[in-house]
Amino acid sequence: MRVLLDYRPALRERSGVGEYTHALAAALLEGPSPERAIELTLFSSSWKDRLQPGEELAKASIVDRRVPVRVLNFAWHRLEWPPIDSFVSESFDVVHSMHPLLMPARRAARVVTIYDLNFLTHPERTRGEIRRDYPALARDHAHRADRVIVISRFTADQVERLLEVPANRISLCTPGAPAWAPRAKPPGGDGYVLFFGTLEPRKNLGVLLDAYELLAAGGKRLPPLVIAGRATEQSGPWLERIRRQPLSQWVRYVGYVNPAKRRELYEGAKLLVQPSFEEGFGLPVLEAMTVGVPVVAANRGALPEVLGDAGPLIDAEDAAGFADAIDTIVNDPVAAISSASRGLERARLFSWERTAHDMIGAYQAALKHRAERGAD
Repeated sequence: MRVLLDYRPALRERSGVGEYTHALAAALLEGPSPERAIELTLFSSSWKDRLQPGEELAKASIVDRRVPVRVLNFAWHRLEWPPIDSFVSESFDVVHSMHPLLMPARRAARVVTIYDLNFLTHPERTRGEIRRDYPALARDHAHRADRVIVISRFTADQVERLLEVPANRISLCTPGAPAWAPRAKPPGGDGYVLFFGTLEPRKNLGVLLDAYELLAAGGKRLPPLVIAGRATEQSGPWLERIRRQPLSQWVRYVGYVNPAKRRELYEGAKLLVQPSFEEGFGLPVLEAMTVGVPVVAANRGALPEVLGDAGPLIDAEDAAGFADAIDTIVNDPVAAISSASRGLERARLFSWERTAHDMIGAYQAALKHRAERGAD
């Protein structure tokens, strides 16, 4: 089976989608079994950035075109041209878009990935072409796709309910845990409380800042808060707030963290706080649990599905609830150890080997659907 995977989300700074794309490609190249093996081609297109695969992706074929991302996306989303097989002068059995809109193709089965429907339920939290194209086109593209990939049951339910895609056309392919051994011991001293994610509205960083102000005002023993993740044009008010008292003495913003440094970031944390209004999965929760870091998360989106009983789930708008949960983990070693232990057990349920196995099954289902419907 010849598969072309759109690698563009992982080309530069890898956020959650980029990390999923990269790790999925690496897992597919390992191949769950010879009879289910695939020939993987990674597609990239950018005016400035070139795809330079490392050792993990050495077995993949590479197609790299010098066309600006925005130009190609507009042509694909609005004109549905050029077909990818013509554009790269190769034929494929499956072409896999790593976002909700189709990659046009003449003959290949077409697969799209939907991480969440935040762009549909809360368009005010989005920007750029996501705001312009996704709400208008996602439903039609999902219905025309030969397979829709989702990364959580929460998103599967949304796609079935809001986009009216039949359940038998949806494949669940959850992210896997990174290949990290648990840390030997918690950080010395106070360590820090960690927030990790792109600074965009749905991440709900404001409620965590509110919680920290409550803790500081109460005179509680309090480690610093480290905020890690790429800033956006919408994050200015948060960044301005942490430069002022009382947060300036408690909060440190470190910006985007290179994937090679992520494990080190987690290892220094006393706990991770994920207060998002909505997550299609919540990869930092899984990564933190894998290392043995306790987690406090919002009870929204897929976060309860990922965290399970490994940590407290707080209403996303309850700053006092987050403050109490942080205080408990920071100042009660028994609670911290119990949460970390449950998290380690839960992280073992997620593997990239299984993700690759499920994805290849989804590709086979897409091929079957393509054959049944015939050419467009």
